[in-house]
Amino acid sequence: MLGARRFAVDLRRKIEMRIQLSVLTLVAVSALAAQAQGRMPQEQVPKNGPRATLVREANLYVQADESSDRVAVITPGREMVIVERSGNWLRVFANIDAPESRQSDMPTMEQDQEVTPLSGWMVNKGVIDVNTPHGDQILFGEAVSQEEAASESHPPPGAATAARLLYKRIVEMFPKSPLTPEAMWRAADIRWQLQKADAATLPSAHEKEAYLREQMDENEMRNVEKYFPHTKWADFAAFELIENKLCGDWQGSEKCPEKEADLYVKYADDHPDSLRAPEALYKAAWRLAAAGDMWTADGNDGKAKEDRGHATDLAGRLQTKYPDSVYAAQAADLVYKMESGIPVYGSDRE
Repeated sequence: MLGARRFAVDLRRKIEMRIQLSVLTLVAVSALAAQAQGRMPQEQVPKNGPRATLVREANLYVQADESSDRVAVITPGREMVIVERSGNWLRVFANIDAPESRQSDMPTMEQDQEVTPLSGWMVNKGVIDVNTPHGDQILFGEAVSQEEAASESHPPPGAATAARLLYKRIVEMFPKSPLTPEAMWRAADIRWQLQKADAATLPSAHEKEAYLREQMDENEMRNVEKYFPHTKWADFAAFELIENKLCGDWQGSEKCPEKEADLYVKYADDHPDSLRAPEALYKAAWRLAAAGDMWTADGNDGKAKEDRGHATDLAGRLQTKYPDSVYAAQAADLVYKMESGIPVYGSDRE
């Protein structure tokens, strides 16, 4: 339950950020997708029919008759191939719900094994295939709706998974769509947030060293960077990947916030035009200010002054380079507290 609430909060924050961020024009996005298309791996086209998926739950029957035995319930976003049409009925091969495993946890001998799809008939309602007009937009719209539902405090079961799978189907079914780059990023991001929420419930989440914590699988984030380099989606992926390097619990060690500050500064240096660069600078400045408070508590005023000085410099850089960012205002607040002797980490009661 705690993991679900944490995921909902994180996802709501992500959605609000997406709404607030400036969106590239369709022409620009199309150009980016076209540039990356040559680098993306070619999906194998099924020989027995067009690839398809669903935007609703549907029953799979033994025969083209709703009174026949039901084989399974196919949920939105699941992979299908249409092999036959008969009136308002479709015979399909469909992959049923199956838990996703981490790439790093998969045994070598099992990585190339494929899930055997179920065969059956379903009513042709809510089925989107590669030939459906505006199919990419329909899938993207349904994925967004499912993602928004997943961010609610009491989300419908499976909404986050459905959103992720719908985004994945866009990448596979419509690789040349201008929506493909963002769909790939959103699919990777939902998976990342789900894994992060799960990892936060484990005892290892409180380990100081990052390598002792449960790590989020980086494979899909790395693919976003690989196939759409120098785009805002690659910038977003690089920002999320920092989380695997953060301390789980600082445990009173100043080295943790100092190390984390270095990671965020490096991101801002490497991605100066990223929409996440102001946030990275603020996170770095805050961590150095927090380290200053920790050094003060340990009686090392020299190190405290040094870290607070670096924090002030980063705050000034943020305010100068990104004056219109909300983080510029937070930086001003941070500097005020440091100058006033108000702790940003720990108790501020006197």
